[in-house]
Amino acid sequence: MLYDLSLHMGYSYDAPASGARHIMRLMPLSLANRQRLIAGSITISPSPDEQSHFVDFFHHPATSFLLRAPHETLDIRMQARVQVESQPIAADFSPLLADLPEEISGMWSLAPDSPHHFLGDSPRLTEAREIADYARSCATPDLTAMQIAHALCARINKDFTYDPEATTVDTTPIEAFKLKRGVCQDFTHVMILALRSLGIPAGYVSGFLRTIPPPGKERLEGADAMHAWVRIWCGETIGWIELDPTNNIPAGMDHIVVAYGRDYSDVVPVIGVLKSYGGHRAVQAVDVIPLK
Repeated sequence: MLYDLSLHMGYSYDAPASGARHIMRLMPLSLANRQRLIAGSITISPSPDEQSHFVDFFHHPATSFLLRAPHETLDIRMQARVQVESQPIAADFSPLLADLPEEISGMWSLAPDSPHHFLGDSPRLTEAREIADYARSCATPDLTAMQIAHALCARINKDFTYDPEATTVDTTPIEAFKLKRGVCQDFTHVMILALRSLGIPAGYVSGFLRTIPPPGKERLEGADAMHAWVRIWCGETIGWIELDPTNNIPAGMDHIVVAYGRDYSDVVPVIGVLKSYGGHRAVQAVDVIPLK
């Protein structure tokens, strides 16, 4: 499947901002046997005084830029063409939960995709007893790691209500868990914590999702936003799988990966510091257009 992507992120400040330094992770990845970035560009307005590119620990390309002069708005636009490959349906050769620690201990690699990085606490995710208890209700001894992951995905999708007004980007997983409401970031963080509490390595995926309008309705341009889902390590034989608890589906040809991390803090699309006072307003619009 071939997609054209466009993303607009805009910020307006109550008082002019200056000395702004930001880091962006917006461009889709090229992943062997998964997806290929054919072409892409990012434009920034006002034009940066300094700009540099680097690759972070998780092998994601990132851009750092500096705006010295006062500015009342910041406008970032990304365009890309991406080809996504269909994925074969994998048989479940994952170990039982009791046998998973032995497989993890046998993994000596500390490469970015090593399961060891995705087991303990991370900047936004720390142990929560309520979520651990919730996870144990889905983890009977006769289930494999993959079966538990699918069961948790379905349970969260059933128990939680998608509500973009209920939470913010700074809402903690335990707050979202108590509300049983939120957005894809909340669903993803809760599922990651639940899996880690069971000893199953899990991480955060940032990207785009093609959405299909209801029957009889036209697709709204710019109505989509960036999406998030979960990456789970299911043993040495299978490796990593990806599940989308917001929609209770495996990540497939409609999911386009931008970045992998331990939690949202590793994959924030735009993050930075600046000098200003007062508040600011942000807008985000995404178009995911299938070409064939």
